[in-house]
Amino acid sequence: MKNALLAWFQANERDLPWRKTRDPYAILVSEVMLQQTQVDRVIPRWRAWLERWPTVEALAAASAADVIVAWQGLGYNRRAINLHRAAQHVATHGWPDDLTELPGVGAYTAAAVGNFAFGHDVLPVDTNVRRVQERTGESFDGSCAQALFDLGATICLARVPRCGDCPLAYACPSRGRRYEPLRKQPAFEGSFRQRRSLALRAVAAGDQPADGDALVSLARDGLVVLHDGVASLPA
Repeated sequence: MKNALLAWFQANERDLPWRKTRDPYAILVSEVMLQQTQVDRVIPRWRAWLERWPTVEALAAASAADVIVAWQGLGYNRRAINLHRAAQHVATHGWPDDLTELPGVGAYTAAAVGNFAFGHDVLPVDTNVRRVQERTGESFDGSCAQALFDLGATICLARVPRCGDCPLAYACPSRGRRYEPLRKQPAFEGSFRQRRSLALRAVAAGDQPADGDALVSLARDGLVVLHDGVASLPA
């Protein structure tokens, strides 16, 4: 299956800008941005981010407030703070052997950066990769990572896989199956996540939102600072 997968990938690889670099910082930024954010939305933001902060040292020297403002619109703003803290750690101590030592870096992100930047033979297993492995019953090594990402994103879809276009269908025990819809994520509209987002946006604009619960939650995550009831972005 591996050879068939890699041959398909050679002809069908998505043109993603972070695949053209081995810079661990640039790859880390892409992986953090891609968490629960669509690829098409990430591409221009990733380019703008690296234009503003082209190196890990440049990001480390930025203020947390500037980082939070630059992240607006990507969602899950705590990722911005963790990325900033990770950059500060690397700028001071270098890249650790165990990348999970960096703030906000879990097993998947560590594997992705380890593979794509440092050449480690480790397979980062996201939703797409797990789906392909479970359906085919096949284990893949690190050289198949990008191919599996693309196959899961474009062919081996969650509900109605395009088995007729799949290079692995000839030996796939799940060929032709259809799947129940996955549980939907709770709606953003009207949620506490939205309240947090609106409160943070207001603070970034210099206003004082009245949503005390949202501000306390943001302060707990290090996204705002509360002093005598007045909210501001961290220095």
